[in-house]
Amino acid sequence: QVQLVESGGGLVQAGGSLRLSCAATGRTFISYALGWLRQAPGKEREFLAAVTWSGGSTYYADSVKGRFTISRDNSKNTVYLQMNSLKPEDTAVYYCAADPRGISFDPNEYYYWGQGTQVTVSS
Repeated sequence: QVQLVESGGGLVQAGGSLRLSCAATGRTFISYALGWLRQAPGKEREFLAAVTWSGGSTYYADSVKGRFTISRDNSKNTVYLQMNSLKPEDTAVYYCAADPRGISFDPNEYYYWGQGTQVTVSS
């Protein structure tokens, strides 16, 4: 069992940066692939980025490639999402999620989810 708690969301102007954190509990955390996803009002949940259990491989959606960076620190049971050059269309609730089977690009494949943190980008 893994429990995830996101933090770091807030209000930022377009072009600004935020770093989201996701703290995990559960001794099996280190073996799970982790992802960041988001859901904007009226839209489906969207995959953004994922990282393997070792942190050695990362994957990104085209919409955030070059602007967002995912990383993890297994010694702190934490995964991060550094978001730069934010745009108003990045406004959404951001979730971290875990999948014990490996990397997934499909939001429906993730087993465990945090409660989400709101990110609002003003123009």
